[in-house]
Amino acid sequence: MTFSEAERRAWLKLARTQNVGPATFAGLLGRFGSATAALAEVPRLARRGGAETFSIPGDADIARERDRLETFGGRFLFSCEPDYPAGLAALDAPPPVISVVGRSELLARDMIAMVGARNASALGRKFAGQLAGDLGRAGLVVASGMARGIDTAAHEGSLGTGTCAVVAGGIDVIYPPENASLYARIKQDGVIVAEMAFGQTPQARHFPRRNRIISGLSRGVVVVEAAEGSGSLITANFALEQGREVFAVPGSPLDPRAKGTNRLIRDGAVLTETADDVVTVLNAQRTGFRDPGGASSGAPFNDREVDTIRTQLVELLGPAPIEIDELVRQVGADAALVLAALLELELACRLERHPGGKVSAA
Repeated sequence: MTFSEAERRAWLKLARTQNVGPATFAGLLGRFGSATAALAEVPRLARRGGAETFSIPGDADIARERDRLETFGGRFLFSCEPDYPAGLAALDAPPPVISVVGRSELLARDMIAMVGARNASALGRKFAGQLAGDLGRAGLVVASGMARGIDTAAHEGSLGTGTCAVVAGGIDVIYPPENASLYARIKQDGVIVAEMAFGQTPQARHFPRRNRIISGLSRGVVVVEAAEGSGSLITANFALEQGREVFAVPGSPLDPRAKGTNRLIRDGAVLTETADDVVTVLNAQRTGFRDPGGASSGAPFNDREVDTIRTQLVELLGPAPIEIDELVRQVGADAALVLAALLELELACRLERHPGGKVSAA
């Protein structure tokens, strides 16, 4: 797809619009065919979902972000462009736009993610750094989230061979602050990726989205030290949903930081002690990523039908996440109509999306 400058601005504006995440963006684009057309309809859909007010960024906001990113030395990559990372493009609802700075050519190479505990042990950090270096020398770019602990060790170990940092806030926001020196080195010798707008301070809800990108970029995820319920296990779950391989480094049963990794191994993750354990599995796989296929634009929806379904969904949704497929089954309507009603509720801030294709009342 070749963008006109107007459609490029509309694409970014839609991606930055209130309550429009990747799934909603894909639904809008599939329904209306272009970002320009979708933007014209979004306020009406939000009002139908129950929103009293709705915010879309102005042209000046979009121009300001673009100028700040360019001054910073970065650029946007849109999900329909050929140099957008193949792993992310293969996701069901890829991030519609990412910001990148540094050696963007690294995004075209095979990646392996490495994540783990922020409060990692000294041995865990040492092992992560050595493993990252070995994986880099085997030809893989190491992706991680630039957090304390294992993430930091993984980036430091792979700086000389290729590393990718995915940050939770804007691409210019260094978090945690003590990693400022590491950030500068990655910006110079590696590549940094962000989904959030330039200058955006990272918030709790941004970290799962960051983790989804880390696994999406990669052919597999290596977990080194992870307690039960940790963010590293969220990344591993994303990897499984995305059809990626999960590798786990075993640890002492006396160390709570090994509880998550040991459980992953019991559940089928590849027990990992050396880079060869990772490379052997990846070499045996068919290379490349599955193409989920583009969303097609359908016929206009009957508003009365969507109204009826939306009323049913409001009754069915509660605080506990439920699979969208189950909602479709219980409503007993065409899936496209159910998705249209869910989209309106999300735009109105009455719906929250969760990993695994689940939603709940907001």
